[in-house]
Amino acid sequence: MLVIRLQKVGKKHTATYRVVVTQKTAAAKRKYLELVGNINRKTKAVSLNKERILYWISKGAQPSDTVHNLLISHGVIAGKKIPVHKVSAKAAEVMI
Repeated sequence: MLVIRLQKVGKKHTATYRVVVTQKTAAAKRKYLELVGNINRKTKAVSLNKERILYWISKGAQPSDTVHNLLISHGVIAGKKIPVHKVSAKAAEVMI
């Protein structure tokens, strides 16, 4: 199964991310099929190749939750955002 996910690159404290298409079972820093975008968190610069992302989605690639939210916020796809935050152990105990 193909997945569109983030791949962290760069030095410590200056992380940038690649948006890549890869196999779901492949390790995060291994070879990817195609590079479809870049994100620089420090300068808040985002560049996405909309046509290639839509092509891979049409071929069955599933975006990760974070990439899904990113694509929605930049207008590449339409839909609702997926909550990605983790629930702390204390909050989980209160909910039970």
